[in-house]
Amino acid sequence: MTDRSDPELDRLWQEFHEFVNMSSGELRDFLMAAGSGEDASPENPGRWMPELGQEVLNILGKRKVDLTPGDLETMRRVVGIAEDAEAHAASAAQDDRQRRSLMAVGHDPLRPARTED
Repeated sequence: MTDRSDPELDRLWQEFHEFVNMSSGELRDFLMAAGSGEDASPENPGRWMPELGQEVLNILGKRKVDLTPGDLETMRRVVGIAEDAEAHAASAAQDDRQRRSLMAVGHDPLRPARTED
């Protein structure tokens, strides 16, 4: 469990959720579809999901106060991916392989940016 008043946690939480623009349902569906290839097991299709994508999915189901140190490390990894993706945004949107790689961690580069109300 984490401290509610940690500014570093607040920043990380914000950056993570700004980058992850897919809902948990959308991410789960994408990961299940990606994991349903010929190597997939009908008894346990989730077993073939990318580990980082599963971790992101797990975090999306949590409140900030329930994050573990492992969750925070996953969020840092995803924010790092976000920073790299931002530098290559145009190519990621056009390259299907790069787009799928980003979608595996919850970011669809073709989705319009969220607007603040």
